[in-house]
Amino acid sequence: MFDRYEAGEQAVLVHIEFPNEGDREDLQELEMLVSSAGVSSVAVVQGSRQAPHPKLFVGTGKAEEIAEIVRTYKADVIIFNHQLSPSQERNIERVCRCRVLDRTTLILDIFAQRARTHEGKLQVELAQLRHISTRLIRGWTHLERQKGGIGLRGPGETQLETDRRLLRERIKSIRKRLDKVAVVREQGRRARNRNEIPTVSLVGYTNAGKSTLFNRITNSDVYAADQLFATLDPTLRKLEIDDVGAVILADTVGFIRHLPHDLVAAFKATLTETREADLQLHVVDVADHRRKENIEQVQSVLEEIEADEIPQLLVYNKIDLVEEIQPKIDRDEEGMPIRVWLSAQANQGVELLSQAISELLAKKMFSNKLVVPPAFGKLRGALFNLNAVNSESYDEQGNWLLDVRLPQADWERLKKEQGPEIERFIAQN
Repeated sequence: MFDRYEAGEQAVLVHIEFPNEGDREDLQELEMLVSSAGVSSVAVVQGSRQAPHPKLFVGTGKAEEIAEIVRTYKADVIIFNHQLSPSQERNIERVCRCRVLDRTTLILDIFAQRARTHEGKLQVELAQLRHISTRLIRGWTHLERQKGGIGLRGPGETQLETDRRLLRERIKSIRKRLDKVAVVREQGRRARNRNEIPTVSLVGYTNAGKSTLFNRITNSDVYAADQLFATLDPTLRKLEIDDVGAVILADTVGFIRHLPHDLVAAFKATLTETREADLQLHVVDVADHRRKENIEQVQSVLEEIEADEIPQLLVYNKIDLVEEIQPKIDRDEEGMPIRVWLSAQANQGVELLSQAISELLAKKMFSNKLVVPPAFGKLRGALFNLNAVNSESYDEQGNWLLDVRLPQADWERLKKEQGPEIERFIAQN
């Protein structure tokens, strides 16, 4: 079995163009993935085909070309910018006498390097085990047959069967541990729901600048770098928004085209923050020439995790890299924000984002003047506890005249606690 490659090794990259749009990948993105994994690229092999070769993916002639380049540069690994079948990996390895990784394995490896929390490490390991389970045979070809004959019969199961059984048991164990973590996360989510604190989730293509924006508006120090998947584990921070109050902002893992299904499945618990948010901030790198395709890829993943129906605000980031674009808010026919143009790195237009969030979430606010009798001091105290009182005065009868603004959900809860008759305290204009 070929050992797992290590950072610092030299790789030959293989990129094949296909006429089918759904099969296309981006060479620049592969180079960024390889760099993020800590591997050095010594050569790039390109070509075009109508369809993948069933045995070698690239065809016999191209496979020999790759083998020659591997020998010339003494490369340690071949990395394909495509998803290969287990048999295709084995066949190319036989021809090139070199380890072969596909795009999915490369992404899984980057995730494994970046996972920091207990939950993140478990999720990555689960995704890796699911992926490896289809490729076990390559590691145990010398033990895959049971010996026959008297005195030569092997144990009850082959090494390959043993490994598969151990894999199944490990996957089962990880799922149980993830279920426990999910329970804790759900308890925190229910507590926020009880307090009616809105959740705003940052989503977007990887390296669009989500973590930089997160740090800018929350004064945090989440790791941010110019590399793919710099942030893997979700981070939550409380944020105060004018006319809304406390808001939970969630920074999640970036998406990528053809994100491995095993990863999407493994990270569904983490992505619940995105799926159950009140508002999504879809961060887009405005300087990326593939921004349209990137937006489509993010929407595709959101559909896969059933998060595509949540209200969304497009945040066009990195405007400092594009000439003649100024910070601004684009609005729809009803005057509501639909796009914000800013630069988190250069701190341009970030205040416009807070304004847009306020306008979108403030639609659920209760704003009125109340005439509260002295006997209802408990209601007055509850309103002050919620920081809902903008101003207070008194009339000749000793009633409190309160100018209040609070989330509609908080007002509905007060009606349940204080009684529906508090509706009659609303001042008549």
